[in-house]
Amino acid sequence: MAAAALPPPPTPAPEPSMNLLEPTRLDLPIFSRVRLATADDVPHIHKMIHQMAVFKKLTHLFSATESSLTTTLFNSPPFTSFTIFLLEVSPNPLTTATAAAFPPIERVIHLDLPLVDPERETFFSDKANDITVAGFVLFFPNYPTFLAKPGFYVEDLFVRDCYRRKGFGKMLLSAVAKQAVKMGYGRVEWVVLDWNVNAIKFYEEMVAKIHDEWRICRLTGRTIP
Repeated sequence: MAAAALPPPPTPAPEPSMNLLEPTRLDLPIFSRVRLATADDVPHIHKMIHQMAVFKKLTHLFSATESSLTTTLFNSPPFTSFTIFLLEVSPNPLTTATAAAFPPIERVIHLDLPLVDPERETFFSDKANDITVAGFVLFFPNYPTFLAKPGFYVEDLFVRDCYRRKGFGKMLLSAVAKQAVKMGYGRVEWVVLDWNVNAIKFYEEMVAKIHDEWRICRLTGRTIP
């Protein structure tokens, strides 16, 4: 009599998937653009300047008002004096804007996690089209004598907190650099606080040279002779 066949070995239990412990990764596009600011943007610019003063721990020096910004920033054609590029973002494709002085620069950023903007409604520049102001850069011409060429000096570069580390700061600074090249200017320069290690690392990644040997000298208020 033939021997009975051995029963098949037990099927090993499946191991639990570690993916259950990881957040779901999505492809979430953010449509962004850099455009020239106008006097209509002053309320948003004023709020961001104050936020920048808070971040830099310099609120004791903050005295700007919407009125003073309006009367001093927009009196000359773009790039001949104070100029501001504004960064706008939207979850929807942006309508193409036209401007003779500076055609807006557009880019789509893809995120893998949702972005939460707690001040979204405060910074709406176009509520009907769900467009929000996310940052700005303010710059103006200077003149590096050794080059015998004009340049741009960046006074402020600011991206609101929830939009940082996503490439928007580089987008703003690159827009200034590209405009300098377009106009045949010699360089773009700015200063950075020595404790702001994240900003220093960001600028070094953009191949900017940090000049530790230079000091800022300033006369202000009653110290001006």
